[in-house]
Amino acid sequence: MENLRPEPFFTNDAVVLGLLLLVLGLIFYTSDLKHKSWSRFYKYVPALLLCYLIPAILNSLGLISSEWDVVDKAGEVTKEKSQLYFVASRYLLPASLVLLTLSINLKAIINLGWKALLMFFVGTLGIVIGGPIAILLMSYISPETLGGSGSDAVWRGLSTLAGSWIGGGANQATMLEIFAYNPRKYGAMVLVDIVVANLWMALILLGIGQHKSIDRWLRADNSAIDDLKEKVSAYEKSISRKSTLSDLMVILAIGFTGVALGHWFSKEISTFLISNFEIFSNKSSALSSFAGEFFWMITIATAFGIALSFTKLKRFEGVGASKIGSGFIYILVATIGMKMDLTTVTENPGLIGIGLIWMSIHAILLILVAKLIKAPYFFLAVGSQANVGGAASARVVASAFHPSLTSVGVLLAVFGYAVGTYAAIACTILMEMASKF
Repeated sequence: MENLRPEPFFTNDAVVLGLLLLVLGLIFYTSDLKHKSWSRFYKYVPALLLCYLIPAILNSLGLISSEWDVVDKAGEVTKEKSQLYFVASRYLLPASLVLLTLSINLKAIINLGWKALLMFFVGTLGIVIGGPIAILLMSYISPETLGGSGSDAVWRGLSTLAGSWIGGGANQATMLEIFAYNPRKYGAMVLVDIVVANLWMALILLGIGQHKSIDRWLRADNSAIDDLKEKVSAYEKSISRKSTLSDLMVILAIGFTGVALGHWFSKEISTFLISNFEIFSNKSSALSSFAGEFFWMITIATAFGIALSFTKLKRFEGVGASKIGSGFIYILVATIGMKMDLTTVTENPGLIGIGLIWMSIHAILLILVAKLIKAPYFFLAVGSQANVGGAASARVVASAFHPSLTSVGVLLAVFGYAVGTYAAIACTILMEMASKF
């Protein structure tokens, strides 16, 4: 009975959901305040970290929990589980991917020019190859860092970093589910994500102040940036308008139609692959992840969103489709937070080392290619953050160059949502192979 998980104070999911939404509301309300104290606080403590951390603290205090044990009068133990994470991961996550990819404008992305696109994909490649290289290097420096087996295997946890650093929160949560990393140890990965990603972003922001000198060193031509400012401003004005109740209901219909299609077809595809191909049914095979229902649910939802981006429904981005999608992601983040055990955060400090090596490879590759093709620092900075930081960070970095360039960062980051899951899976397969050397 020593390993029993005690019953939390709040066991009703409706109450817990209300509590989590209250926490999220307070975080976003205070992060938007212009008061000097709050501005200074959120300068050093990212809102995303608090969305994980506060539910984890409530879990540690025994107020809420993702699962617990109940002992009856006869001494029999039954396990009880909150359904909030299941609902968020199976319904809100695919809906968010539909709404986030709905706004993809492939023509506008192509119009950014080949240098902007190349720097984005170089950033993606840096993350894909950086993970396995970091594992190989760490195996010589600190082999004990790479321990763990089954759901505790470090490479499984690092898959969530690959998802976060190529796409964003949605892709990160997808990796956590597909590769079944122990959620109680997930806090350590969140710490690496926050520390390393924000350290790299700080360096990029410092570089913006010196971007003219950096561009001279890169021998870059900035004329394309000036053209972008005009094109992007015109596009934003053309789709932006006030939302109505009708708009919001259509947005929800779009998102959850994608959820329905994902659930409908994913089971059929998964069953077919497992029944007919041994390589997919073999759990030891790296390709077994491609046969999972969750993988196909996410794939179908993402494909549905991309397909709709070629239709007139894309105009609903102008009334907040991606904002609703982002809201779903933060609810998911909070439910992941309530599964985290903060006592495991410092168990493996070597993970920070893996993260730093990983991000260094990403940075070095970007700098080398930017120098080779004479790309402006803007493309390097935004291409990196569209991968590593997602829409929020890419928006901040792009706007630091010029307010009218804000949506360029968002545009590339949304593209990152579309490719993030698949690039992260490729990276994870390589990391699993590297961990066995």
